[in-house]
Amino acid sequence: MTTTTVPLVSPPTRAARSLTGGEIDAYLQTFPPRSPGTDWVTTRFSREEVLRRLEQPPFKNGKYSTHSMRMVGARLLLRWLETFEGETWQQRWNASPGSATSACWTDAPLAWGIAHGRKPQKAGLGSGLLVLVCADVIRPSMAWLASSLSPHLREAIEAARDPRGFAALRNARMPGQPDQRRTSKALKALARILAAKGGAIEDIVVGDVLELLLVATPNSTSHTRLAYALLQSRGQFPPDAPKTLRSIEKRAGQVSPAQLVDRFDVKCRPIRDLLVSYLTERQPSVDYVTLVQLSRNLVGYFWADLERHHPGIDSLHLASEVRDAWKARIAVKTVKHRMPNGTGATTTEPRIGALMIRMAVRGFYLDIAEWALDEPERWGPWAAPTPVTEADCSAKKAAQEVRARSDARTRERLPVLPALVQASARRLKEARERLEALEAADLGATITVHGESFTLPRSTERADGKPSKVVAATGTPRDFRTEEKLAFYGWATVEILRHTGMRIEELKELGHHSIISYKLPTTGEVIPLLQIAPSKTDQERLLLVSPELADVLSAVISRVRGQDGRVPSIPSYDLHEKVWNPPMPLLYQWSVGGENRPISIHTIRKSLHTLLADTGITDASGQPLTFQPHDFRRIFITDAILNGLPPHIAQVIAGHDSINTTMGYAAIYPADAIEAHRAFIARRRGLRPAGEYRAVTDEEWQEFLGHFERRKLALGQCGRAYGSSCVHEHACVRCPVLIVGPGERPRLEEIRENLHARITEAEREGWLGDVEQLAVSLAATDDKISQIDANERRKSSPVFIGTPSFSHLAVREAENRDKKDCLRPFNALSSSAGRKTEC
Repeated sequence: MTTTTVPLVSPPTRAARSLTGGEIDAYLQTFPPRSPGTDWVTTRFSREEVLRRLEQPPFKNGKYSTHSMRMVGARLLLRWLETFEGETWQQRWNASPGSATSACWTDAPLAWGIAHGRKPQKAGLGSGLLVLVCADVIRPSMAWLASSLSPHLREAIEAARDPRGFAALRNARMPGQPDQRRTSKALKALARILAAKGGAIEDIVVGDVLELLLVATPNSTSHTRLAYALLQSRGQFPPDAPKTLRSIEKRAGQVSPAQLVDRFDVKCRPIRDLLVSYLTERQPSVDYVTLVQLSRNLVGYFWADLERHHPGIDSLHLASEVRDAWKARIAVKTVKHRMPNGTGATTTEPRIGALMIRMAVRGFYLDIAEWALDEPERWGPWAAPTPVTEADCSAKKAAQEVRARSDARTRERLPVLPALVQASARRLKEARERLEALEAADLGATITVHGESFTLPRSTERADGKPSKVVAATGTPRDFRTEEKLAFYGWATVEILRHTGMRIEELKELGHHSIISYKLPTTGEVIPLLQIAPSKTDQERLLLVSPELADVLSAVISRVRGQDGRVPSIPSYDLHEKVWNPPMPLLYQWSVGGENRPISIHTIRKSLHTLLADTGITDASGQPLTFQPHDFRRIFITDAILNGLPPHIAQVIAGHDSINTTMGYAAIYPADAIEAHRAFIARRRGLRPAGEYRAVTDEEWQEFLGHFERRKLALGQCGRAYGSSCVHEHACVRCPVLIVGPGERPRLEEIRENLHARITEAEREGWLGDVEQLAVSLAATDDKISQIDANERRKSSPVFIGTPSFSHLAVREAENRDKKDCLRPFNALSSSAGRKTEC
């Protein structure tokens, strides 16, 4: 890290990066709100007719003093509104100064009343306006109502307009039912819509809720979203309406190349139009996230930077001093540090993304030069020598630096993975014990869990009557339900990632339908498979579900399954492509505010960071060690290759396009062994016909099926990998990969009794070597029996989460297709290996 005086390229500002968009405006175009109008039946009533109507139920109810105050305020407001032009009360209200804002709307009628010899009260005017709104005489605007007309608006509108509609929504059952307090505030949001638009609950349209969402205060935004969810749950909106309004006002969606360029305020209009045309040409051949990054590199880091340091520049022909200065600026970035004394310090360090910026600029110039040959009238005037040479884009050094950093992370984190796994399970157990103690205690009581004392609140607004937040002895508030959620998904994330090596994007898209099964035609045994949706490389792949992974998946499914036994289908937002995915039964979802939402990547990372903070694991410098989700992918591949998995098989499992990418993940595998294996594969491919890598013979198929049949043993099933031989000389009772079930318990007990007898005989005869070996077998037998007992206790326990065996795993049966189609995922493995015994 060095200090330099070279002017730096300023990264795009937050304002430039944010895109005001498009999504909510597009929805308003598709689903327009209702117009409140200025002329309807009740607003044309005369003053006497309005007052007579207010003297009738449901407007006349409650205390006499309350009704009298409302009538006094209504009479004064009606006389005041008569001083303005208009044929209806709504037209007069729109012409009055009170309709402009709700902050001080009472000032004008108060001054008028005092001038005419009356003594109006501010509270009386508010009550009078409330009853006029409930009687649908006046309809204030949605923005006016956003700050709330009265704290009693919901009760008054409900009684006067649609008591049945409000009652139906209050009693509606939703996934993750919200508490009464949140439901009441959501109903208040709907009352605002009725006050502004008229009608009943069933008359509310999508555009009405969207309009309220636009003007809602930050504190009431979540209530508006819940109100939309309540209406959506009763099927009130059309099928093409948005499934949720969660954060929709913040989503810009995909924007045009012109909008991407205009984020950076390019001064030179011809260059701006050129950049827009270039991005438009590239748009069909790249995905959206690549297009956004390309616009940032070309416009933000290249041309906008040139305009800042060379005002008035208008040509792609760059002088040598301009070119060299830009390269110097782009090579480093500014880093701000806080000194121990509290002051700030600024230093510079190499920019990791400088290579990608130079490559984007070089590609920009070369593309224009090539396109100029086909369309000289369009691109020819802009053809210019590229300021970035081929040597500037050499990726060898940068690749070595990336590989070194990745290897260092993997070497540092691989040894601590077992400790992390144990810590995640322990943290989940402790979080559940705290939550169970909370559920069993009474309101206002004090509980002690794991040496800590907590005090429960004296009241709760939750529908089940059980609180979630407590106060520790130190005065710190704790939310046991949130802690248990984070602990569970932290444990699930660690287990799934370390057993599969999938990407974080693939983990988020993991759904109930991702678990499929294949039934062996000969034995009928069900083989569970995990289907990984296409992500980075657009390649779908299948992974064999191990018993440990099945345990985790079953726990997640049991947690998110609804009362009807199904995993709820929810929409999710693709942060990269800026589009909404269709509803899917995602496994990574939870209920927030009565609405099922996907768990964000930020929450997944937070759960990992919290877990690591609890473990106290530190790095070489003594700082807390951090894990990124991608670290588990590197560890998975490294550990697999270290334990003998051929690299080309690891490539298919990981979903890499090139084996070189897979080799880059293997941080500790010896380089000479890698090269030797790759040379062996190359020589064998040169000698054998290419067709053997693309087809599977009947003998190979039968051999593959026979492997699962030969796994059946007297004591259970052998879980060793396909094509591998037994390395324990068939000492199955000692083997850790022996899978035992409750049916094998009698035989294991018989073996245990026999071992006790043999140990007694060996001790009597002085055969000490036999005593030692027989004791090992006895310990392994006791462990197997303990495993059976533990599984049976879990199944009979009322808190059993549904941990399955292979035959009980909650999967959907796949149709039995042609046998070679069923072997397709294994073809992908054997296509690189060439021989069945290497799968």
